[in-house]
This record gives sequence, C-alpha cells and structure tokens, in this order.
Amino acid sequence: MDRSTAEQHRPVIMITGAAGYTGMHACRYFAKLGWEVAALTRTAASASELTSLAGDDENSSPAVGDHCCITPYVCDLLDKKRLGEVIRQIAPDYVLHLSGKNSVPESWQSPLLYMESNVLSTLYLLDVLRSFPKARIVVAGSRLKTALQAPYHPTHPYSLSKSIQEAVALSWGALFDQSIMLAEPCNLIGPGPSTGFCALLAGYVVRTERMKEQPVTNTAPFRVSSRHAQRDFLDVRDAVRAYGVLLEQGVPGRIYPVCTGSIVELGHIVERMVALANTSIPIQWGNAAESAATEAYHAEELEEMGWKPTIQLGQSLKDMIQYRRAGKEGTL
Repeated sequence: MDRSTAEQHRPVIMITGAAGYTGMHACRYFAKLGWEVAALTRTAASASELTSLAGDDENSSPAVGDHCCITPYVCDLLDKKRLGEVIRQIAPDYVLHLSGKNSVPESWQSPLLYMESNVLSTLYLLDVLRSFPKARIVVAGSRLKTALQAPYHPTHPYSLSKSIQEAVALSWGALFDQSIMLAEPCNLIGPGPSTGFCALLAGYVVRTERMKEQPVTNTAPFRVSSRHAQRDFLDVRDAVRAYGVLLEQGVPGRIYPVCTGSIVELGHIVERMVALANTSIPIQWGNAAESAATEAYHAEELEEMGWKPTIQLGQSLKDMIQYRRAGKEGTL
C-alpha cells in the first residue's frame, strides 16, 4: 500500500475475511474512523463486491475509494508466497483476523478443510507478521472452543479447529513476542449476509411475507430445535467496536469475551421477530434436550476499557428484517 508522507500518520489496518459478514462491517467502521483499510478477500468476485459498496448509513458500508481508504486485496491465506507479498506491501499497524470457516454442520462433512481454514491460515498469517513486530493483532476466536486437555472430547470439528487456533495464536505470540489478543464473540446479529439462527429466521420471515397471498399451509414452518435453548446475542456493529478497542488497548496474550452478558431464550427471539412480520409466520418447535442453564459470560475487561453494547436486541432484530426486505443479501 503506497502512502505519502502526509498520510503516514493514518493507522493502517489489515482485515482478513473482509468480504464476510463481520468483515464488511469492520471495513466500514475503520474506514469511517479515517484508518487505511487493507481488505483481504479470497476471490476476485468478493473483492469486486467490496469495490462496489456504496452508502454511508447505519446499515451499509461506505463507498470504496480514496475518501474511505478501503483497498481490496485478493489473497488466499493458505498461499504463503502471495500472503507474504501482500503483507509486505501493506505493512500493517493493526491486523484483525476474521477469516475462517464457522459452520458446525459443514465441519462434520469437511473436517480437514476446517483445520486448514482456521488453524493453518492463522499460522501462515502470524508467521509472516513476525516481520512486523509492532503490529497489534486481534484474532477472532469462538465461545464454542473445547478444552485442549485429556481426555479429548470436542463437540464437533469446528470446535476443535477454533480451540487449536486459539492455542497456536497465543502460543505464537508468546514464542515470538507478538502482540496478539484473542477475542471470543458470542452469537453476532444485525444487518448483513449472516448465516446464523436469527438471520435465517429473518430471511424466512421476509420470504413468507412475500408469499402472503398464498395460504400459510403452503409454507413449510420454520423449525426451532428448542424453545428454551439459550444464547447471548450481540450486534455485529458493537462487536466490531470491541475489536477496535482491543486493537488499541488490549493486553497481548489475553482472551477477551465479546458479549452482552445477557442470556436470551430462542423462544423469546422468535416471538419478537414474528411480531415484526406483517403476516402469520408458522413455527415448528422441537424438543431438543438442551439445558436451560447456559453459562453467561461478561465482557468486564472490555467495559473497563470504555466499551459497552449500544445497540438493543430489538433494534438488531428489526435491522435484520429490514435488511432482507431491502433485498441486500450478500452485501451491506
């Protein structure tokens, strides 16, 4: 990334997985702060999507260009040679590592792919960044991690891959004196191309609205595994702000929960989203044996740094449905 002397005071952040759900929000957020954003994406098609983004409202990304300082780079993190070339060109001050795979069902079908995408790519990235010892790095982990101690009983290959990713990231930082922080986000919601539970329900609500002239009996109900299953839901825009705080204030080697600390039943989420619909929404409730005593985590250290969630649950759900009503699937 070429920078004139007059621009060298502007922080340079490299974001991996920039064309993903959280990545697109991160590009928008840091660009609005006036940072130089180097947006890494795996394909030319997704890079093209980044360059075509426009708008500057709460639910969109800014246009890419000189004004917003977002520069897309096509780079597969598993291509070590290309990765090295790109990072040396960017010379980042900050790195937000969001790239990776995050589907539990898919991880059962392609476990090695998840090890490559979540573990090897992280190692390749951090190894190249050894040449930039002053770079501050946040790696997005997962609350679904499994303890890496015998006896080993990971719940699924995705959990195993994220557990190993966290271990190698923090170990790499300790071994090579890199400033690496781990962020563990809870379930992220809000506008954008998410594939999470709330996003799937929002998409179902909007599809059902568009079919409302047909009898509801013609629409297969949306299935929820358990009314009483519990989750902590945080707006993705608040999560991105938290990542920004960690990049500037986080302590290397620490793991930071990024969450609200409030547990909500899926039944409550469904009721609120159904109430936002302008037609009847058929729901099929399952009886999955899932404990109602989900452990709540608190972002105490982030709060001490001045961060707290600002977007209420109801607003996040409303924004998700409005996003799909606007037909923006795949973009912001």
